[in-house]
Amino acid sequence: MTSIKDGWTAKDIPRQDGRVFVVTGANSGLGFATARELARHGATVLLAVRNAEKGRQAIGRITDEIPGADVQLRSLDLADLDSVRSFAAGVATVHALVNNAGVMMPPRTLTKQGFELQFGANHLGHFALTGLLLPALRRAGAAGTDARVVTVSSGLHRGGSIHFDDLDGARSYSPTGFYSQSKFANVLFGLELDRRLRAAGEPIRSLLAHPGYAATNLQLAGPTGLMKFGMRISNALIAQSADMGALDQLYAATDPGAEGGEFIGPRRMREQRGTPTVVQPDPNATDPALARRLWDLSEELTGVHYDFAVSSRN
Repeated sequence: MTSIKDGWTAKDIPRQDGRVFVVTGANSGLGFATARELARHGATVLLAVRNAEKGRQAIGRITDEIPGADVQLRSLDLADLDSVRSFAAGVATVHALVNNAGVMMPPRTLTKQGFELQFGANHLGHFALTGLLLPALRRAGAAGTDARVVTVSSGLHRGGSIHFDDLDGARSYSPTGFYSQSKFANVLFGLELDRRLRAAGEPIRSLLAHPGYAATNLQLAGPTGLMKFGMRISNALIAQSADMGALDQLYAATDPGAEGGEFIGPRRMREQRGTPTVVQPDPNATDPALARRLWDLSEELTGVHYDFAVSSRN
């Protein structure tokens, strides 16, 4: 297990010249902070965003602060698998994928393909995107350029479960419960991806990260009513900044010492605040049998089948 120095910050990111990063949800919050710091350290960053105007504004903010930054706008709606396929078809080179975008605690909503929105966008969209970009990541890794997939979960994955008999919430829907389901799925996926990459001898690392409690638009865009009001108050009183929250995924995406299968989160206040350290996932999220069941279902639902040289089941 990696030992991360106390006080790791964005200043510790090594130069990323010549490396291409895809960051989903990069127009605001954690994704914006991640894209900005990667660009500051020389990377080419593809900002994968649903709202083009907000994406252009984000690029303007980055280039105003970092003249000459190589940041490019790409359209991606993770709640639409057609959009995911179109995006992936337009990416020829990628050295690291940061699965950052998320939807948090909205009223029950369905994606274009009929999935519950949080499970559909937070998990299935990123599952499909990663599988479709796997050949590009494999080429980067084979060239010795340290290919990585970083999937961003949440401390709220703890206590989550997969509602295999009610995935779309038609029978019983809870905004918080289904958010936890999607974040639990992220951890199952990231760890299973690591197992399969290792079994196949693939030159790609799969890591997980979570930001603790970071104040972003995520808490205000999805919730409604009293929940939204409560989020607004807690953001002001408790949360750390998006810049601090992004450090965990930045470490996972860039630090030479980060190892596949690690989960990076804040080191203080029960993983709510602070600089990055290695944290432990919910034990239920480390169950390989559960992860395989979710993986098989995810391939079936998305139509995206991963091509590994060796099956991790052998």
